Amino acid sequence: MNVKPDFSKHANQAQTAPAFLSVWDMHSYYGESYIVQGISFNVHEGEILALLGRNGAGKTTTLRSIARMDNPQVNHGEIWLDHQPLHKMTSYEAATVGLGLVPEDRRIIPGLTVEENLQLAQIAPPIGWSIERLYDLFPRLGERRNQDGVTLSGGEQQMLSIARALARDLKVLLLDEPYEGLAPVIVDEIEKTLRVIKEQGMTTIIVEQNAVRALQLADRAIILDTGSIVFDGSAAEVLENATLRAEYLAI
Repeated sequence: MNVKPDFSKHANQAQTAPAFLSVWDMHSYYGESYIVQGISFNVHEGEILALLGRNGAGKTTTLRSIARMDNPQVNHGEIWLDHQPLHKMTSYEAATVGLGLVPEDRRIIPGLTVEENLQLAQIAPPIGWSIERLYDLFPRLGERRNQDGVTLSGGEQQMLSIARALARDLKVLLLDEPYEGLAPVIVDEIEKTLRVIKEQGMTTIIVEQNAVRALQLADRAIILDTGSIVFDGSAAEVLENATLRAEYLAI
């Protein structure tokens, strides 16, 4: 008889260090569709968390719920960032206290140059990420600062989208499928940049279909299955556990 593996002991496991971002009993809906079904987890300052699962598991909905986007609707639960109640905020208010979502479609503003896209996002005066510092982080953007942002390559647009989020002096960076459609050499470049900003203390949650690449980058992993957490533990443990990967990630 085949017995389904039990990873429930990992789900929603408590963390010993104080949390920087906390999600507690969050339930999210798209219309009548019940997508995120009461999940709770913590993210610690400076940590990279990989949020993984099959298509339809609720990963993007979780990111958008944390970012307080209009859709989905969070009908229950609390979200706290550095003692600030995100669950009581609009998306704009969440952005002003340090939360930044880089969506899968990047949303580069047409008709604006690279530099104008960054200037529009930047708070004044910048506390941490000046435009010149962002060009140091992404040299390609510095070379194309006067080019219309929508004419950049896909990889360059992804760099611009991440740089634009950082320009708001983030506390937490939310990345939705940052490697989607990009050549491996560009993925390497973006991954290298994410490691650099981690070294400088950035807290990051990454949703990525390329689970192995995400796990190689992350400190921790949470796996979702039909809107619930089935695993919360180290990224290394997922990489080493073939049964877990096959059951929930199909790798």
